Amino acid sequence: MLGESLAQAGLFLFLVCTYLHRVKKINDTTIALLIDGDNAAPRRLSVILEEVSKQGTITIRRIYGDWTTTGMSGWKDLLNTNAIQPVQQFAYTKGKNSTDSTLIIDAMDILHGGLVDAFCIVSSDSDYTRLATRLREAGIFVMGVGEKKTPDAFVQACERFIYVENLDVHDEPRTSKKQTGGGRKTAPAQALSANTGLMSKLVKAFNIAKDEDEVASLSNIGQALRRLDSSFDPRSYGHGSLSSLVNALKDKLEITREEKGNKVMVRWK
Repeated sequence: MLGESLAQAGLFLFLVCTYLHRVKKINDTTIALLIDGDNAAPRRLSVILEEVSKQGTITIRRIYGDWTTTGMSGWKDLLNTNAIQPVQQFAYTKGKNSTDSTLIIDAMDILHGGLVDAFCIVSSDSDYTRLATRLREAGIFVMGVGEKKTPDAFVQACERFIYVENLDVHDEPRTSKKQTGGGRKTAPAQALSANTGLMSKLVKAFNIAKDEDEVASLSNIGQALRRLDSSFDPRSYGHGSLSSLVNALKDKLEITREEKGNKVMVRWK
């Protein structure tokens, strides 16, 4: 009887721990932020941290580079302030660096240790393409952050890719052509709908997300867009959100908002 009771208690404890682990994963994704210090700009660190934090909690923060060189000096004042661990890696050959391999080895150690739910790789270097692919094969969410010059191979290997140039723009654009106070201009709807690349992506995403009534929810369209193109970002088109972007395309789209649940629905005109 005692053995049976202990077995039942053990099973109950296991189920409780499993449940709590699942709740934690849903509500608080843990992220390993790995920065290629030779391939990223210190001035954008704060906005990068803000953007990555939208996905969850950054529990591992590491930056890689040769800290004996002057090229890393811009990062030094930011390390303690942002709780980032510097990882030293000397260059084995003049003109080359070993940062890539060190970051990749650390990433695989973190993966096999089961320490996080997601990775964010900050770099514009295509050398991380296979790493991103391997992490996704393991069922891990991979986010990339880099410049628009980043090769498509690395961009598409990530589940989500953010261009740092888009992080320099914070304000939601206005609908008028001119803004006061020196703000940037917003493209009119005609110019936006004339963007064949954007419209092609929207059509494909709409066709994936639409129901039998030829209507699709904005959230489903957003999910489809990111499955089609991991680097899709409304900020690339001068808008701070997908909602703002589709509202600027009223010459092509019919937008309605459901009374219950405040759900935004989209229909192609």
